[in-house]
Amino acid sequence: MPGGHRSERGSVAVEVAVLAPAFIALMVLAGVAGRTAIAQEAVQSAAHDAARAASISRDAEAARDAARAAAGSQLDWQRANCVGQPALALTGNVNGTPATFEQAYATDPGQPAAVTVQVSCTVSFADIHLSLLPGMPGSRTVSATFTSPLDRYRSRS
Repeated sequence: MPGGHRSERGSVAVEVAVLAPAFIALMVLAGVAGRTAIAQEAVQSAAHDAARAASISRDAEAARDAARAAAGSQLDWQRANCVGQPALALTGNVNGTPATFEQAYATDPGQPAAVTVQVSCTVSFADIHLSLLPGMPGSRTVSATFTSPLDRYRSRS
């Protein structure tokens, strides 16, 4: 054997041993980023659907139930991997002024009002092996907010 080939013997094994952990860590990061992006999209859709479902209801109690059902349905359909139930924060707006959710439904017909729904979901990374990346959290909370106007000329109770 010529002298140049003998000194490179085993270099592929060393390169694989050095680069394999970095490649695996990159794959784990891609899994975390992908799951977070999918959950963020699902939460945005859930906030939109929840606000829309609430805005077409006639009273605050029915609106609250419709918003919860719509958000839960959207998150289940998109498989967002939420830990537990999503958190919903419901607020209102009357004539451009912040108000409670109930105050928005107490307005008279013809008066502009809107409802805002914020959906928060904690996404779990428990099934992704994060031990390769020290300091990585086991979960992340994503949230989105959407506002939908109430029909000005529809009676509310």
